[in-house]
Amino acid sequence: MTGRPVAAFLDVNDTLSDLGSVGGAFVDAGLRAEDVRAWYLSVLRDGFAATVLGDNASYAAIGTDVARSMVRAAHPDRSDADLDAAAQSIMTAMVAAQPHPDVVPGIVALNEVGVRVITLSNGSTDVARRLLGDTPAAAAMDSYLSANDAGGWKPSPAAYRHGLRLAGVAGVEALMVAVHPWDLEGARRVGMRTAWINRTGATYPAHFGAPDIEVTSLVDLADRL
Repeated sequence: MTGRPVAAFLDVNDTLSDLGSVGGAFVDAGLRAEDVRAWYLSVLRDGFAATVLGDNASYAAIGTDVARSMVRAAHPDRSDADLDAAAQSIMTAMVAAQPHPDVVPGIVALNEVGVRVITLSNGSTDVARRLLGDTPAAAAMDSYLSANDAGGWKPSPAAYRHGLRLAGVAGVEALMVAVHPWDLEGARRVGMRTAWINRTGATYPAHFGAPDIEVTSLVDLADRL
């Protein structure tokens, strides 16, 4: 990748937020802490399907329904009221998830090297604001965007084009940052540059185009730029 990007678009759920930080809420609801990953992947699956079918799905609505279904499967004798309460407790915890340790210093560092920092999430912008709002990263943020306002979830091309249009930057001037290869592949196909945050030592899927940058944290990304 040549030249520093004008703007970095950051995915939010799992990229910025630490899903492991809400494992306790799953336990309290009668599930296992590791079920948060199954919940998250199920929400993505159904949201992607809705987008392909032309619907503009609500992340919160799908998340609540998936949580309720998981609790019901584990505890079929619980009342509807109990299932609703358990699902709501999980969703409340998701909104209150904590950022990964590298996120706040990484956003600050990106801003300090002259890159505009913008979130682009499939969920509500309120979740991203809450995640960063009480941290030093808040002052470094340019804006918070949601794919819902584009009519469909990433990796739909419309989601990335929506972000580029609102930011007033061309694809070649923008960098999409995510832990999810599918997210980066969607961005790559509309001409954006891509940065993979690989915190786990995973292997990038060979069936997608390689990211322009691979780093282990947002702090490392700022150093590279």
